[in-house]
Amino acid sequence: MSHIIIDGIKCEFENARNVLEVALNNGIDIPNLCYCESLSTYGGCRLCVVENERGGIEAACTMVPKDGAVVRTNTAQLREFRQGILKLLLEGHRTECATCPQSGKCKLQDYAKRYGVADVKPVDYCREPVDDSSPAVVIDPSKCILCGKCTRTCLQLQNVNAIDFINRGNETVLSCGIGYKLADTNCTSCGQCAAMCPTGALTIKSDTTRVWDAINDPTKKVAVQIAPAVKLGIIEAFGLPATAQVMGKMVTALRLMGADYVFDASMSAYQTILEEADDFKTRKKGGTVLSSYCPAWVKHVECDHPELKDRLSAAGSPMQICGTLIRHKYPDENLVSVAVMSCAAAKAEALRDENVKDGKKPVDIVITTQELIGMIREYGMSFAALPDTPTDNFFAQVTGDKCKTPVALRIDPDKCIGCTKCARRCPVGAITGKAKTAHVIDMDKCIRCRTCMLGCPKDAIENVSLDGKTRVAVVNGLANADKLLEKIASGEEKYDFVEVMACPKGCPGGGGQPEECIFGKIDRSTGTFELDFTFPEQPAELVDVKTFVKGKNKELFRVR
Repeated sequence: MSHIIIDGIKCEFENARNVLEVALNNGIDIPNLCYCESLSTYGGCRLCVVENERGGIEAACTMVPKDGAVVRTNTAQLREFRQGILKLLLEGHRTECATCPQSGKCKLQDYAKRYGVADVKPVDYCREPVDDSSPAVVIDPSKCILCGKCTRTCLQLQNVNAIDFINRGNETVLSCGIGYKLADTNCTSCGQCAAMCPTGALTIKSDTTRVWDAINDPTKKVAVQIAPAVKLGIIEAFGLPATAQVMGKMVTALRLMGADYVFDASMSAYQTILEEADDFKTRKKGGTVLSSYCPAWVKHVECDHPELKDRLSAAGSPMQICGTLIRHKYPDENLVSVAVMSCAAAKAEALRDENVKDGKKPVDIVITTQELIGMIREYGMSFAALPDTPTDNFFAQVTGDKCKTPVALRIDPDKCIGCTKCARRCPVGAITGKAKTAHVIDMDKCIRCRTCMLGCPKDAIENVSLDGKTRVAVVNGLANADKLLEKIASGEEKYDFVEVMACPKGCPGGGGQPEECIFGKIDRSTGTFELDFTFPEQPAELVDVKTFVKGKNKELFRVR
C-alpha cells in the first residue's frame, strides 16, 4: 500500500483523492473550511495549506498524494499564513458571535481561537438583507465566507441548484438569483446546505420560541411526537454510548419543560408502510409508483418533475399520520401538536394544505433535533442523569403481518456469516437463524424498517421485490434519484416502485441533525443500528390503528 509522511507519521492510503483526505483518514487534523469528502474539490479557503519537502506551500485539498512524499502541516510559515487568511475572512464577516445561532458550532470561530486570531473588526462585510422567506432555511449573506459548500451540496448532491454565487470579486455574494428569495425557488427545504455551512450564513429556522409560548400558555395542551432518528442526534449531542436508550429520557425532559403528552412516532412509521403497500396494489399497473413520505422528495417532484406528481404514493408521512392520530385522541382539547424531527423539510411539510384533516393541521409546529437539544440545554437539566418515563402511545405497535409492501428484504446466503446482529436488531422478530449459519427474513412479519440492513457487516441484506416479479429501487439523495428517473424515462431501466429519501443516508442524515458534514452522518447512521429497537411488551388494553380510527384509515392517512 502507498504511503506519505505527514509530520513524521507514516500514513498509508489507497485511492485517496488528495493529501487532506489521507491526513483526515489517519487522524491528523488539517484545518479546512471548504472541503467535504462527498463534494468536488474547491480549493477556495486555502486554510489547509501544507509544506512539501522543498518548503513550498500547497493546498492539501488539491495536492495529489504521491507514494513516499513528505509534508508538514504545522510550521511557523504555515501558522502565519493561516492567521492571515483568518484575519481576512473575519474582516469581511459580520461578527456577532454572542447572538449568532451557530456560536459554539462555527468552524471559523473555532479556528480563530485555535490560531490566536483576536481583535479583528469587520471592515467590509456583505450588506445584503437576511432571507428568512423559507419555512426551513435562513440565509444571512453577511456571514458567508464564500466556501462554496452550500452551492456544491445543492447542485451535486441534490441537483436542485437553488442557491449560487452572483457578481465577481469583492462583490460576490450568495444569492437565489437577482430579485428572488429562497421561497421563490425550487428549494426542497432539505437543509443539507445549512448542515454543510461552516459558519452562520445558512441555518435552520428556529421555532423553539413558538414551542415555549405554547408550553407557557395555560389555556393550551402541548402534545409532542418524536421521530426515531432524533434519538441518534441526542446520543451524539450529550456524549452518550451508541447503544444508549434515550427515548425515556427525552420524554422526561419534555415533561419537565411542560409538555402534556409525548409520543414515539415509530407507531405511525409502520402505519405509513401499510398505507403505502395498500396504495401500491391499486396503482402499480399505471406505471412506476414513487414513495411519498420524504417531504423534500415530494417538493422536488412537484418543482422539477411535475409530470410525475400523479405517480406519488397517496400515503401520508409518519409525521402527518402521528399528528392525525393525536388529534383524534384528544379532539376536544385546545391542543398544540409539536413534532421533533431530524428533517428540516418537515417544517415546510407541516404547512401543506393537503394535510389538513377535519379543518385542522395534524402538526402545528416542527422543531429539529438541534432545536430540542437547545431547549434541553436552555432548561439546564443534566440529560444523562434523567430517569426514564414511558411515552403516551395509546395503541399497539402495528406489524407487517401479510403486508404486501412492494419493497422486500432478502439475505444473500453466500454473504451472510451468521453473526446474528440483524436478528437481534429486528424489532418484530422477522429474522431467524442460528449463529454461524445463514439467516432468513420472514416477509410476513418484516416491516421494512431496515434496522438490519445498514448494520450488516457484510452487506448481505438487499432490497428486492416481495413477489420476485415487482422491480423496486431504493435511492438516497435527490441527484441520485434524478439519474434513476432519467433511466426510467429513457427505457434503460424499468421499476414498479421507487423509494426515495432526499438526505444522504436517509433520516439519520437529515438537515436537522447536529453535525455539519456527511462523514459524521455516516457514522451516526451506523450508530442507529446499534440501538436496541425491540419494543416492550404491549399492554392488553391498547388497540390497533384501524380499530381506533373506526376503519377510516384511508380517509385520514392519505393525502392525494
